Amino acid sequence: MHFSIWALAASAGLVAAQFPPTPEGLKVLKSKFHDNVTISYKEPEICETTPGVKSYSGWVRLPPGFLDDVNGDPQDYPINTFFYFFESRKDPANAPLAIWLNGGPGGSSMMGLFEENGPCFVANDSKSTYLNPWSWNNEVNMLYIDEPVQVGYSFDTLTNCTVKMGAGEGGNDYSFVVEPADFSKGLPDLTYETYVGTYASQNVSHTANSTAAAAHAIWHFAQTWFSEFPEYKPSDDRVSLWAESYGGHYGPGFMRFFQMQNEKIQNGTIEVDNAQYIHLDTLGIVNGLLDAVIQGEAYIEYPYNNTYGIQVFSDELYGELKHNWTMPGGCKEQLTRCQSRLDKFDAPTINRMSLKSADLCEIETWCESAAIEAYQKLNHGWFDIAHPDRDPFPPPHMFGYMQEEHVLKAIGSPVNWTYASTTVAQSFDSTRDIVHGGFMDAVGYLLDHGVKVHMMYGDRDYACNWIGGEMVSLAIPYSRQANFSQAGYTPLITPDGFSGFTRQHGNFSFSRVFQAGHEVPSYQPAAAYSIFMRALFNKDVATGSLDVYDDFSSIGLDSTWEVKNEVPEKVEERCYVRKPETCKASVWKRVVKGEAIVKDWFVVGFKDEESDSHESGEEDELGEL
Repeated sequence: MHFSIWALAASAGLVAAQFPPTPEGLKVLKSKFHDNVTISYKEPEICETTPGVKSYSGWVRLPPGFLDDVNGDPQDYPINTFFYFFESRKDPANAPLAIWLNGGPGGSSMMGLFEENGPCFVANDSKSTYLNPWSWNNEVNMLYIDEPVQVGYSFDTLTNCTVKMGAGEGGNDYSFVVEPADFSKGLPDLTYETYVGTYASQNVSHTANSTAAAAHAIWHFAQTWFSEFPEYKPSDDRVSLWAESYGGHYGPGFMRFFQMQNEKIQNGTIEVDNAQYIHLDTLGIVNGLLDAVIQGEAYIEYPYNNTYGIQVFSDELYGELKHNWTMPGGCKEQLTRCQSRLDKFDAPTINRMSLKSADLCEIETWCESAAIEAYQKLNHGWFDIAHPDRDPFPPPHMFGYMQEEHVLKAIGSPVNWTYASTTVAQSFDSTRDIVHGGFMDAVGYLLDHGVKVHMMYGDRDYACNWIGGEMVSLAIPYSRQANFSQAGYTPLITPDGFSGFTRQHGNFSFSRVFQAGHEVPSYQPAAAYSIFMRALFNKDVATGSLDVYDDFSSIGLDSTWEVKNEVPEKVEERCYVRKPETCKASVWKRVVKGEAIVKDWFVVGFKDEESDSHESGEEDELGEL
């Protein structure tokens, strides 16, 4: 059991437990092709405990100035990009490779690893793990990357920081603020609200500020990793990329950049020495945000009318939001105008901030995320409309596990984990990257260049809901768009039975997955795994029993809207103090005051109830705050 370290506040052990231990056992390799580029890595021997299956954690380091071959901001800082690689449990030498990225912008891909589709899940003690039978590395080599720099375990320069955490009043109103600090005169009072540790610099100018800039950095990471990481020796050099949430920007944007670089390599116009062709196979998008205009209207529609019969917006609120969106000069027109103006300028211009996005985007304050702000005040989950806003799912155990000393030591990390970087989010916001268009065009470009694209959306998610996702799928500009639109929805059959619907034509599909929120593999692991495997191995997504060819088309319903769902059983909110957004404001206030009893990072009672705990013999397990 986890005993609260705060009971030991007078001891030196408390401070040591918050800062990472000195990294040990890392192998450091110098690039054969690029000066001062290195790969440092080790075998963690945690998480993937299947006998004979290897895993490696590490960093690719790009020195200052390395990315100056792009006409953007000078890169006057180092980039240490964290990766966690897992061999396939079955025949890794002949298995393809898939990259996994979470979104944000600023979200760590370790969430995908430990909460969704990785080899292990974290147990309820927040200290140990158990194997995931539906892990995506069952037959595929998996590479999880924390990007851009300052996300997760990725960093520029090591910086001592304080962390202030808070629960807020509701919805997404919570805080995770990391600030550089000088501890030469001592440490702040350490509580559940205040931590210390070593992090990235938190300098907004020391990270990417757009999907385009991040694509450039991740391509250079890939150039080094695929050609020089010694533990990756595939006979199958296919590379796929699966991305979630803001990955609707990352996935198409990154793969388009990779493909364009491939074309330059082929025609001899690439300006990078020793550039390696990367064989792109599949782009997977999980509840992704591709287009702010098209998907923007779904933020209004979904809470009012969905297949679960959960009406979050009143008739009056829906009518007001809809009117403001559609009226002449309204929110849709303002957002469209902003997107159109941004699209007229190339990425380097935006990256250099030569043109301020505020000068291009004249969006009234009453149009800025009006539907989202209204939704977040109505006690429904951001990632699951059927759950409360303080959503206890997926279980938050990893948020404690990732800060455990034995975990940091195992992976060799010199920094504490940042699950959501506000620095990166602010940087992307400065260029209005979320509004920037072109990602549907990127999907079309990839499809017409032979890359498979498969989209899966959990139908309980609000953040990137399936209504907006379906609208995007039907608007992808590519040569077979008419064929795709005419394909029918056929039942998605998985080991769990009837799990949703899929529309597919050739190498493009869209799947609605029943009873799944934002992180589909967490809710429906068998369905997500089935879609993933069928996509990579060229089987029809709906059944996995048919080979896919260019003119393959699914047969079935024109629309699945009439297929309704049952509302799941109510889940109880549980305050996990390492993830304050799970905590009601009233509970968090008592945590801050030192009145809460915490066990395995969960609030299990309050000190004025201690007599009951004494009688039940739970005193030792609950510990002290």
